[in-house]
Amino acid sequence: MENDFLLIGIDGGATKVNACHVLYKDSGKSFSLSETCSELFYLDLPGYLTKFKPVDIKKQLEELKNNEICPSLNEKHQEAVIVEACCKTVLNICKKLKKYKALLGIGLPGLKTNDKRGIAAMNNGPRMIRFSQLLEERLAMESIELVQSVKELGSDADYCGIGENYAENGLLKDTQNVYYLGGGTGVADAIKLDGQLVPFDKIKSWMAKSWEMQWSDGISMEKYVSAQGILGQFARLNGLAIDELKEQGLHASHLVDLARRGDRDAKTTFKKVSEPLAALIFERIQTLYAGWQDTFKLSNPQRKITDSDHPHRSKVFDRIVLGQRLGQILSTEGGFSVLGKPMLKILSEKIQNCIHFPDKVKHHYRDLDKIIQFSTLRDAPALGAGIDAYFSYTGERV
Repeated sequence: MENDFLLIGIDGGATKVNACHVLYKDSGKSFSLSETCSELFYLDLPGYLTKFKPVDIKKQLEELKNNEICPSLNEKHQEAVIVEACCKTVLNICKKLKKYKALLGIGLPGLKTNDKRGIAAMNNGPRMIRFSQLLEERLAMESIELVQSVKELGSDADYCGIGENYAENGLLKDTQNVYYLGGGTGVADAIKLDGQLVPFDKIKSWMAKSWEMQWSDGISMEKYVSAQGILGQFARLNGLAIDELKEQGLHASHLVDLARRGDRDAKTTFKKVSEPLAALIFERIQTLYAGWQDTFKLSNPQRKITDSDHPHRSKVFDRIVLGQRLGQILSTEGGFSVLGKPMLKILSEKIQNCIHFPDKVKHHYRDLDKIIQFSTLRDAPALGAGIDAYFSYTGERV
């Protein structure tokens, strides 16, 4: 089967789409990325609406609730551009590998339609209720044969966990209880309990997603612990818009060098980030063992954590993984020095002073530098998307 078709994972983000050729062996027990990937920014495609404004999210959710989703003309136009971007990335891989039969896995942000093949509501982008159908039609025009239709669109958070769990050197592999935090443009939460990956939506009664929680200043935790959030903190200290920094070619990883050279604003940025990052990880540890303790306010006042006495209480994480661009930053000597080391110090103090932890739990987390690991797995969401498609095709369960 490995020589019959290409397995391709697609990660569709807010600004770009990234597609990767996924390799599998041992009958799908181990996966890795080949060197063949294709990335396209929507902005580079003709017709992309640079001043696109999403429909008010309240209206989107109301239409979704009433099953009366009516995308605007601008949304349909933007959907067509994103479909074209996905098509071109797949076509680029097929051309390079000279094979035009493929199995696709696709991750996109937003709430999914009832059939899971479209996007029914999205904060910062267009609703795309016909996405999978339009992509399949567009690929057919390029003579690309799909092994099966797109079964469903997944989330990048779930796909990060799947990628780390099945990659050859994935940090969720051969573990029991693991929390994963990916920090890129946004944040991705994944969790593994009793050796099984569990979608965060299935534990929402006792654990909140990172983006739902607010730091003490009322700002979403996403604005602190994602790579883009870190850059945004630096931008605010400089009185600049984040897009201005990006136009200058400055990214979160570059702030590490600035901080180590003594740049005051860069050093302040990492100091501001280390505490909320430590607090977030502590909340995960505490919630798993002792249940939700109202450590954070939730951005939606109607959202309630209802199940403090969840079935996994009294357990501890054997590993905590920080991934995507956040993990890449922390995996470097400089990144660990300016962010990782102070974060671990704050976290250790929180754990050792926690009234909910007996001595055995405090002892378990004594060597945090062994429990907390930094992933350098590139393109984890695209890898996870491909793996999910493979298991869907073979009838196996992730």
